[in-house]
Amino acid sequence: MRDVVALRGQTICVLASGDPFFFGVGATLSRHVDSDEFRAYPAPSAFSLAASRLGWPLQEIETVSLHGRPIDLIRPLLHPGRRVIALTSDEKAPAEIAALLAATGFGASRLTLLEALGGNAERIRSTTAAEFALSAINTLNVLAIEVSGGHGARILPRGFGLDDALFEHDGQITKREIRALTLSALAPRRGELLLDIGAGSGSIAIEWLLADPSMKAIAVEAHPERAARIRRNAASFGVPGLTLVEGTAPSALEGLPLADAVFIGGGGSEPGVFDAALAALKPGGRLVANAVTLEMEAVLLAAQARLGGNLLRIDIARAAPIGAMQGWKPAMPVTQWVWTKEEPTT
Repeated sequence: MRDVVALRGQTICVLASGDPFFFGVGATLSRHVDSDEFRAYPAPSAFSLAASRLGWPLQEIETVSLHGRPIDLIRPLLHPGRRVIALTSDEKAPAEIAALLAATGFGASRLTLLEALGGNAERIRSTTAAEFALSAINTLNVLAIEVSGGHGARILPRGFGLDDALFEHDGQITKREIRALTLSALAPRRGELLLDIGAGSGSIAIEWLLADPSMKAIAVEAHPERAARIRRNAASFGVPGLTLVEGTAPSALEGLPLADAVFIGGGGSEPGVFDAALAALKPGGRLVANAVTLEMEAVLLAAQARLGGNLLRIDIARAAPIGAMQGWKPAMPVTQWVWTKEEPTT
């Protein structure tokens, strides 16, 4: 792209296959050159060509570009009965995707490999993820998936409050019921950035990212083992774009972009952390802080008295054995403070 931009002002031609503005060169070019400086002539994208060969209505299926991107991005799309068309990077990707499907309980999924679409070498072959053994694969290929999940398949449900067992954690995790209420209070909106302070397992940031592909999140975690765990969780949930900052707040927050929403999950009672979190929030943004310790609860009570906002007390009990019978076992209560930063007055 640098070479193209260097010829700005001259008449040049950029040749590319498919629709240039659907994960194509046109989208890249438009970031550097104004739209009135070029003219684009789109052709059918790989997705359109694949759908036409398969007879799949594009509006009824999922499409994902894995070209130059992690194949983990396909994980949130794996729901039994759904159909997916994935644009791959090279001849190795179909086997890698098949292995991922087989390893996560989707080995029965039907795979259709479409190679060199629209060219003289066009070829279409089918197999299952578990039995994938196709060879001599063309570098230009698209993989169509008819998702079928067996018992124990790793299905990522839509909505907030995913099962804690889906996350790798050391106990430092916002439990699913509290997480659902927390994300509801954070109120994700398309394209927004979340700052998750004291991220633990990364569960809040991960579910924020799962809300929509346009979402962004920065997780701040001081403990190296937990930071490594966050990376693994992000990959296994198909949100490898999660940005991880290893360090201790408030110093770790320096230089970060202002966030649309901030969550304080841990360390909020440490000196300077709370004020730094307030400063990291955009005007009009939402801050949610959870407290399980008396020290953090005191911080939230003082913040509510000073700034307003809403306080919520969350008490949850789960049925547990008591001898031969069952009774309610209460979890630690959580105090939650939700606050919206005022817009500047004009």
